[in-house]
Amino acid sequence: MLSDTKKVDLFADYYERWIRIYKEGAIRDVTLNKYRMTLRWVQKLIPEVKLCEMTRVVYQQLINDYARDHERQTTMDFHHQLKGALLDAVDEGFIERDPTRKVILKGKTPRGKKIKYLNQFELHALLTGLNLGEKVSWDWFILLVAKTGMRFSEALALTPKDFDFSHQLLFVNKTWNYKKGGGFAETKNKSSIRKIQIDWQTVMQFAVLTRDLPQDEPIFVKKEERYAPIYNSTVNGILERYCKKLGIATISVHGLRHTHASLLLFAGVSIG
Repeated sequence: MLSDTKKVDLFADYYERWIRIYKEGAIRDVTLNKYRMTLRWVQKLIPEVKLCEMTRVVYQQLINDYARDHERQTTMDFHHQLKGALLDAVDEGFIERDPTRKVILKGKTPRGKKIKYLNQFELHALLTGLNLGEKVSWDWFILLVAKTGMRFSEALALTPKDFDFSHQLLFVNKTWNYKKGGGFAETKNKSSIRKIQIDWQTVMQFAVLTRDLPQDEPIFVKKEERYAPIYNSTVNGILERYCKKLGIATISVHGLRHTHASLLLFAGVSIG
């Protein structure tokens, strides 16, 4: 309990308790894991620093040490994940003054950014180059993500029931928890629950592809006794091989989402 905290407690121990009390059960697992990663860095960089010793100089040195191996944006995230706990410690009287005040955020020079999306000609080359057979495959998955701009986990969670073929609609209302053994999960946020208009060609293709599949089971996740594990790297590898074979920019599945958004903007469609 934080009520048992003393000024002479190690900051790393305080931060671990703070995460458990204020963050566990209140934020998504993916965000919680970022706080836990920050905790591991605190344990590595300042394992012996006590709460009462957390001054502006000590905190700035912590930020400097972290920034040596990270880009500035990552350092900023690290700072924001610590700041709430530190301000709470100030409010409770464990630390005399705000150690985060006027902190200077540094970081390594960002690496050259990879191309994140395809232009309309490259996308056309990719879609016509896919091997779209009679059975469900990752090629079909790549096609659907490119046509809809869905997130990887959203597309994995799609069931035949999510298609409204007569109205050319696709309902996105869940995700697939592929990082933790499978199973349906909530979307990233409420605004992620949406309807996507799909073209007639995609309607016809998926009407045939999903015709004999269980209505409430994910289309792209195989199931025998249990659901097969899914790895983002598997699909990215397939997509990368197609990009190289076709002589187009190499992108990831997430890059297909950027591609969809950029083409909508080019066409004058609002994506806000």
